[in-house]
Amino acid sequence: MALSRGLRCCQRVFSWIPVLIITSVMLWSYYAYVFELCIFTITNTLEKVAYLLVFHVCFVMFSWTYWKSIFTPPATPCKKFQLSYSDKQRYEMEERPDAQKQILLDIAKKLPIFTRAQSGAIRFCDRCQVLKPDRCHHCSVCETCVLKMDHHCPWVNNCVGFSNYKFFLLFLSYSMLYCVFIAATVFQYFLKFWEGELPNGPSKFHVLFLMFVALMFFVSLMFLFGYHCWLVAKNRSTLEAFSAPVFVSGPDRNGFNVGMRRNLQQVFGEDRRLWFIPVITSQGNGHYFPLKSRSSESRNPLLAHEDMWEESDDGSEGSLGEDQDPSVTIEMEE
Repeated sequence: MALSRGLRCCQRVFSWIPVLIITSVMLWSYYAYVFELCIFTITNTLEKVAYLLVFHVCFVMFSWTYWKSIFTPPATPCKKFQLSYSDKQRYEMEERPDAQKQILLDIAKKLPIFTRAQSGAIRFCDRCQVLKPDRCHHCSVCETCVLKMDHHCPWVNNCVGFSNYKFFLLFLSYSMLYCVFIAATVFQYFLKFWEGELPNGPSKFHVLFLMFVALMFFVSLMFLFGYHCWLVAKNRSTLEAFSAPVFVSGPDRNGFNVGMRRNLQQVFGEDRRLWFIPVITSQGNGHYFPLKSRSSESRNPLLAHEDMWEESDDGSEGSLGEDQDPSVTIEMEE
């Protein structure tokens, strides 16, 4: 037991190494650009001030989105998806797989669950003891079920999912912008140092290396950002791109694809002024998503019942409206 805890503690410590690497590169790039390039190399005051102003805007947005990607906790299923004590006892005492499957199916009729396991059963996490909402998966690193899990990213030491997917996309975009701006403004001084027009010194190393690092990171980020833009356009997660979600009617990679505009709004929200700011604007609460076969809000109430699983002011869990029978919704889907 003590050895297991020690290994787990070491794993948690080592998991921060990629974050420390990125942070170190960020801090070095700040020093190299601000001091070695702008202060010690550039002589034109107007050019120096313009570069510093734009650079700091890019650096702040880059750092802000990276921080939000790292420290936004993964969203987990609410208590409505946990088995009650009686249901748990009934499930554990039942030894027949078909009977267990039926127990979970009866419980799921009270919940907005439309996806199934490959076997056709309701998706259930034995470790977290919860019925998995649509697009929810268990992360073995975070040791919890994550709503709309995309992947576990070692570079942010966090699960990328419903709660921070927008922040992750903004982090990729602002990091690309940061690299492009550095490469574009450093290029002329890179050539001058390379051709010997500027004197050798500590600044030469920093400027040359800054150019190489910016280009290297930009190329890497460009492919990753392009891939995630494609995923957003199709309304898929990375996991769903590799393994199509299974519905009652069978697997369907486009099961959650409700059109380009609504796909974007699910991640970034309806207010376009907030799309590029790392604040929470994603639609819904991660427990329910519109389906391709139900594109109208009246039949697929992501917005009409946006807070149906939110906790109320007195701490009690939200529930479906009195006029809405979830079993009817399930039967319509089947």
